[in-house]
Amino acid sequence: QVQLVESGGGLVQAGGSLRLSCTASGRTFSSYAVGWFRQAPGKEREIVAAISRNSGRTYYPDSVKGRFTISRDNAKNTVYLQMNTLKPEDTAGYYCAAKWSTLGNYVGLQVPAYDYWGQGTQVTVSS
Repeated sequence: QVQLVESGGGLVQAGGSLRLSCTASGRTFSSYAVGWFRQAPGKEREIVAAISRNSGRTYYPDSVKGRFTISRDNAKNTVYLQMNTLKPEDTAGYYCAAKWSTLGNYVGLQVPAYDYWGQGTQVTVSS
């Protein structure tokens, strides 16, 4: 089992940057694929980035490709989401999620793929 805690959210002007962190408890975090999702009021939760357990594979939807970068430091049990050139439409609660996987290059693309979720951190982008 793993517990996830997000941090790094806040208020930023359009065009600015934020780096979110997702820190996990437990000693086997390197066995988990991790995804970052976001959910705005009245909208469904959507994926914004995913990374495999060995960092060999990443995924970004078109809405954030070229602006967001996911990375991980397994020695620190932490996954990062660097968000650049933020837009007002990026405003949402951001959640990290983890799934234990035996496959080194597995990435989960949908909410049901993940077993563990953090409590979320709010990102607000002003225009």
